[in-house]
Amino acid sequence: MMDRTKVADSKQQGPLAAAYAAKRPEDVAALYDRWSQTYDADMSAAGYRHPTICLALLARHLPRGAAPLLDAGAGTGLIGEWLDITGYPQVEALDISEGMLAQAARKGVYSALHCLALGGKLPFADDAYAGIISAGVFTSGHVGAEGLDELIRICRPGGIIVLTVKNTLWEAGFAARIAELEAQGLITRVEETRPYVSMPGEADTVPSRGLALRVT
Repeated sequence: MMDRTKVADSKQQGPLAAAYAAKRPEDVAALYDRWSQTYDADMSAAGYRHPTICLALLARHLPRGAAPLLDAGAGTGLIGEWLDITGYPQVEALDISEGMLAQAARKGVYSALHCLALGGKLPFADDAYAGIISAGVFTSGHVGAEGLDELIRICRPGGIIVLTVKNTLWEAGFAARIAELEAQGLITRVEETRPYVSMPGEADTVPSRGLALRVT
């Protein structure tokens, strides 16, 4: 008899591998649109850790009740549900996929939904948000260090940006960009986790790390 865990893993690896290999934003959006119906179950089966780690970092460095927040790369709203439970009452969702945002909308925890891609100019005012959380976005086939400047612009001074970064990006210029932004006095790195595997249920996952950055 075939191991059901292996069957689940093989299903999981299909859309993930395609997402990491995507070259254009429209390809990423289409993939997540197709995946949206089973995303929550698939990621739960993979032991997805990014949302929990990001929530812990945010709660440690941003006071309960701070508002508004932006869930940048919200997907189906996994983090939005937990932010609502833990005392962050006003959270907006941003995601490249309309299908994923439709699933997030059903959870009833977001004050606004924005179907947008990270990496370019965002249609938000300077200093618009008290905090930003971005889990699983800075990774292969998604967004690189080019997405940082806009998140810093729209986060108010003293606010917190929490994000995860896959090691391949970290070593390919992301770490250097963080150091540049610190040297320019734009951010302070208030916490950095050790590298960890984001999905223990998926074979050969490249480690990531979590960062909490205070906008100065």
